Amino acid sequence: MNQDKETLLQLEYMEKCRDLLMEKSITGSMPTFHIFTSGCQMNVLQSDSVTAWMEKMGCIRHDSEDADIIIYNTCTVRENANQKIYGHLGLMKNLKKKNPNMRIVIFGCMMQEPHVVEKIRKEYPFVDLVFGTHNIYKFPELFYRMETSGGQIIDIWKDTDEIVEGLPSSRKYFFKTGVNVMFGCNNFCSYCIVPYVRGREKSREPEAILEEIRGLVSDGVVEIMLLGQNVNSYGKTLAHPITFAQLLERIEEIEGLKRIRFMTSHPKDLSDELIEVMGKSKKICHHLHLPLQSGSSRILKEMNRRYDKEKYLELVRKIRAAVPDISLTTDIIVGFPGETEEDFQETLDVVRKADYDTAFTFIYSKRTGTPAASMPDQVPEDVVKDRFDRLLALVQEKGREISSRFTGTVKEVLVEEESKEPGIFTGRTEHNLLVHFPADKEMIGRFVPVYLKECKGFYYFGEMAKGQEA
Repeated sequence: MNQDKETLLQLEYMEKCRDLLMEKSITGSMPTFHIFTSGCQMNVLQSDSVTAWMEKMGCIRHDSEDADIIIYNTCTVRENANQKIYGHLGLMKNLKKKNPNMRIVIFGCMMQEPHVVEKIRKEYPFVDLVFGTHNIYKFPELFYRMETSGGQIIDIWKDTDEIVEGLPSSRKYFFKTGVNVMFGCNNFCSYCIVPYVRGREKSREPEAILEEIRGLVSDGVVEIMLLGQNVNSYGKTLAHPITFAQLLERIEEIEGLKRIRFMTSHPKDLSDELIEVMGKSKKICHHLHLPLQSGSSRILKEMNRRYDKEKYLELVRKIRAAVPDISLTTDIIVGFPGETEEDFQETLDVVRKADYDTAFTFIYSKRTGTPAASMPDQVPEDVVKDRFDRLLALVQEKGREISSRFTGTVKEVLVEEESKEPGIFTGRTEHNLLVHFPADKEMIGRFVPVYLKECKGFYYFGEMAKGQEA
């Protein structure tokens, strides 16, 4: 991959940081670091990148918050995510008093909110470095500034068009990882803070994506997860536009890659072309995460989702016609402003009809700066809690019923890791169903046929199906 000036500059800063940290070391050992990550899989991928950069600087990863350098990668989709970070910072205040040489870094979506940055400036002055989502690639440079200057450094960008390729990354598993295909969001759902903190949509060039995946496959990766706030709108901002379906077809041609996953898909942009590609693909996993948010067409309009209940259910019908054994999952919000019992019943109706394997259910969280935050008729807390409990009960009931359809069959499972119970390993089918079964460590990273013996709702107990084909 051709490395541009910015990439080379940041690689140079990594070396400068390494030299500086070695000079500062009294004991001769390099500092330890710990990364705390909240939020989506894109945040996890960003933390993987920061981990790689820290290690290139010579720092040593540590599993707890008693490290020399503490790094928080933040999420701000819901208010409780913010509160969790403030709680961590409160604990760090005392640790920093005991160890003034400790470094505290905080970055990510939460930092793109001006009132949050102001709060950190006033109430948490012991935080050394604060930056947002748009200049993460400058982390080595910012880290060097932190180490060579006194006082708190705050570097927040409102937006950027720049995508920097070629910086090193690490990954939790040697056999699977995520790959960003785009950044930002143009949808402006009325409840969502993401477009304000992640910025406008920016798609990576297809060749850069393909080159990255080829490199990962040559390094042992057999499964990739393509990531974006809305992967279905991939390619629209490129000088030479390409659809997400066309990108998938090109990725499928990469030899050695066994599985392709992607998320998240916005229903308004899910094309017939994409459904057709999924139907004929040999590598795209039979799992689709298709956020519903509400089953009420009236509420969907207030949410600015740009589809209605009927269009959503028609999409489900088309997907199931093309991929009959598809595993569908979704997101649902309860208690959006103005939601009536009738609106809620519409949501329950979609859950009954869509046959989700599972649904991620959320209570509406008011986010300052979004249109929904100032809407009238905010739903009382006790009403929201009651609806949430009823929705969860239905989701669990339907999930157990739908997920159990594979009981007694043999499925190919990619073995991921040993569970807390020695000798019991976990892996996933192409339908994204978790399976626990006896195996050994040599199986990690391999595809093995597993007999699905017993369904426990959202996961299975199984056993190796020796001599059988998945």
